Amino acid sequence: MTRALDLAWRGWGRVHPNPLVGAVVIRDGASVGEGYHAEYGERHAETSARASAGDRARGATVVVTLEPCAHHGKQPPCTDALIRAGVGRVVVALEEPTPLAGGGAARLRSAGIDVETGLCAHDAAAQNAIFLHRARRSRRPFVALKLATSIDARIADVDRKSRWLSGPAARDYVQWLRAGFDAIAVGGATARDDDPSLTVRGAVVPRVPPRRVVFAAALNVSGAEVLVRTARDVPTTIVTAPELIGSARGRALADAGVRLLGATTIEAGLEALAADGIGSILVEGGGRLAGAMLRANTVDRLYWLQAPLWLGEQGVSAFADMPSPVLDHAERWHPVERRGLGPDTLLVLDRTCSPAS
Repeated sequence: MTRALDLAWRGWGRVHPNPLVGAVVIRDGASVGEGYHAEYGERHAETSARASAGDRARGATVVVTLEPCAHHGKQPPCTDALIRAGVGRVVVALEEPTPLAGGGAARLRSAGIDVETGLCAHDAAAQNAIFLHRARRSRRPFVALKLATSIDARIADVDRKSRWLSGPAARDYVQWLRAGFDAIAVGGATARDDDPSLTVRGAVVPRVPPRRVVFAAALNVSGAEVLVRTARDVPTTIVTAPELIGSARGRALADAGVRLLGATTIEAGLEALAADGIGSILVEGGGRLAGAMLRANTVDRLYWLQAPLWLGEQGVSAFADMPSPVLDHAERWHPVERRGLGPDTLLVLDRTCSPAS
């Protein structure tokens, strides 16, 4: 199953809104075929793995990260392909959460195939956190917060300089990460002071390039930022106070191609973005926006890149205005991943433990 999960990641940025899925065919204790869902609308992981195995799939065990689908969408049912191949057993990590595509395990069992579910379910759920969030039909997007900080949780030095806190490997990882989200967001001060482009420039070319979002309640963007100048090329949205949309600055931004959404709270802004078609959003700072989203309990996942240096009390805090609960009442997040990226350290945390089904 670990190999199937690794294979599934190869679809990152290319299969949305479908889930990431990987599959391995095992016969006599050895892998004889493998596959993954590589492109939206194209062959599913199980079908790809079965094709890779050929005749060796008969009587074999198929290990797959998500329950095989039993409906006809852009591809025929994976269950039918497995039944025709004559596989003897299917091991599933995560049960299908949507009624439309569900029922695959029951269909396989009715054909006499042994089905086991739940192996590495939490790992598979964490991998498909965005897909599962969408399946729950939440009123807001899946929100991931990405921050690159010093050891003492500073995102910039005393002079507000932040380029480059993290090293090349960490920055490459962020480009890969961006490819899997519907939108990339920053606060108004970050848009103005850092002037980021918020585009994907890594090895993975996203099937649908993410939109760019700026949370600027006071509409504190000048119009000279690269996000505004290129808004007609890359869709850009600013979430601001409703009364500012019709202001002179609001009209100028709209004339430049920026889409403006009115909202009085973080929660309302996220709901407006969801209504506008954004199902997942990667928030990249700054500290005030990060703190506001954490205080509002709207962050589902934290990607924390920590550089091995100290910036001290005069540095810019990554988590502005956070409350100070007593230890017994402090919320404990759940580790998803820990690893090194060159000299830096990646820590991925989920607010809640990923559901197994």
